[in-house]
Amino acid sequence: MSEIYMTRETIDKMREELTYLKGTKRREISKAIGSARELGDLKENAEYHAAREEQGLVEAKIKMLEDKLSRATVIDKEKFPDDTVCIGVKVTLRDVHKGTEIAYTLVDTVEANFAERKIATSTPIAQGLMGKKVGDVAEIRVPVGILKYEIIGIVRE
Repeated sequence: MSEIYMTRETIDKMREELTYLKGTKRREISKAIGSARELGDLKENAEYHAAREEQGLVEAKIKMLEDKLSRATVIDKEKFPDDTVCIGVKVTLRDVHKGTEIAYTLVDTVEANFAERKIATSTPIAQGLMGKKVGDVAEIRVPVGILKYEIIGIVRE
């Protein structure tokens, strides 16, 4: 089992979700199963089968959250340098070819969410940026070719 690096906020959200699933959601599903059983023949009872399926999904989610939380390590922002691209920083980049700017926050795989511009440190882009400083140019090989980004800002989140 490997450690998973997460922010305190993400760990707190996961614990909150786990508490909800183990308490409120389990009770709701149990009531739904009980009500569906009262309707009669379980073989042809769609409500019963739907509730049982939801129960299975919730239990799987509970196990997944418990596993991740058991391996979670809080990112201690004080241990990382402020001037170097590493996990837990927001890095602003300028595309050398296009001149456009984009910012990403580098996170562990568990927290990655491209819509929020949070990319996992295991991705090719993040790997190509790791260890760089403001002013450095990173050449990153991706499936569509080579990207060239100049690091123009690093902010500890």
